[in-house]
Amino acid sequence: MTTVGAVRRLSPLIGQHLPMNTDNNKAPTPLTRQLSLAAFWPMIIIAVLALNLRPAITAIGPLLLEIRCSMAMGLQAASLLTVLPMFCMGLFPLLLPWLGQRMSESVWITVGLLAIVLASLWRLWLGDGAALIGSALLAGTGIAIVQAIMPCVVKRWYPQRVPLAMGIYSASLMAGGGLAAIFSPMVAHYYGSWGAGLGLWLVPAILAMLLWGLRPREALAAENHGVSIHFFFHRRAWLLACYFGLANGGYACMIAWLPSYAQEFGWSAQSSGELIGIMTLFQVIAALAGPALSGERDRRLWLFLGIGIQLVGFIGLVLVPEPMMLVWVAMIGTGLGSCFALTLTVALEHLATPKIAGALTAFIQGIGFIITAVIPYVAGILRQSTGSFQVAWLMVIFALLLMLIITSRFSPAGYAKAMEPYNA
Repeated sequence: MTTVGAVRRLSPLIGQHLPMNTDNNKAPTPLTRQLSLAAFWPMIIIAVLALNLRPAITAIGPLLLEIRCSMAMGLQAASLLTVLPMFCMGLFPLLLPWLGQRMSESVWITVGLLAIVLASLWRLWLGDGAALIGSALLAGTGIAIVQAIMPCVVKRWYPQRVPLAMGIYSASLMAGGGLAAIFSPMVAHYYGSWGAGLGLWLVPAILAMLLWGLRPREALAAENHGVSIHFFFHRRAWLLACYFGLANGGYACMIAWLPSYAQEFGWSAQSSGELIGIMTLFQVIAALAGPALSGERDRRLWLFLGIGIQLVGFIGLVLVPEPMMLVWVAMIGTGLGSCFALTLTVALEHLATPKIAGALTAFIQGIGFIITAVIPYVAGILRQSTGSFQVAWLMVIFALLLMLIITSRFSPAGYAKAMEPYNA
């Protein structure tokens, strides 16, 4: 297959208009290289935007002990640094059917990126714990806005390659979280300030704003200007939302408490942050591989596999945390990555129309992230009351067992019937 032919397959947005070159021996022409860049440009924008949707949260965990000491914060107050962004990520998508009518998709995403920029800038000059919690709320609002709209953008830009596009989106999102966990402690150590480690993520947020302003004209022409559809009274939408919330609950607990858990066994802030990085590496691989390997139809087998791998990992954290910590974290990351990408893919595949599918994923993320926000908060309470993280990990194990039961309901043959009358 020629280069242009490959571009046509990977980019339905642009590739269908490309001329074919049947001479496989010819080197790529300048026009071919230009077309290749044009075809992949939307995916680059998606990846960079997704890269900014976790650093404001995951940068906290490895620096939490230092932050708590300097700010005199208790465990429950510290848990708000993860809980509040997650809660925002749940609240905004639920309001999107009404708020989305007031501004275009373009404006909303710009506002969301600006909020992330301002929150990162604020963290360079924090004075107290209340300000840090405020910055988490601001960052969470920005993340919520961008994250609620992005699945609709992905489905519209790549309608024939939803699994591939969602895999890249999910992998980039997770990669951003892992990079923050690794580099924030390094920057904080170099400058002698945890504020510098948190404020570092101002730079990629500014880059994302610039790239969003340079998106293709084809994308600009197809933008949504708000959607009034909601799913508050639809049973399948609620099932998908609860499933999504449980799927992300383990991730929220890991980024909030894994570094602290590792530090109880003598790990340093840097090495415990690298644990998040290792988890993220396996998340990224699984997020890319899961949708691709699952093909175009029934994804339940791969969801069962992802949940099963997580179960083994969390049971390992409870029973044999040392010296197998790296192994359990890698397994958990693998399961989390595949489940996140596949869950969003399954949700998008329930509906054919990008605008309605985007509204469904917004609802799913709304309810789902509210559930997700509660889980690490409860984990913090359990840790404080029992003096151990073991009960918190057992709570996640119970959630995974519940997910195994729900997964059996997601047969592709029943998607159309389950989403009546939205598929009419």
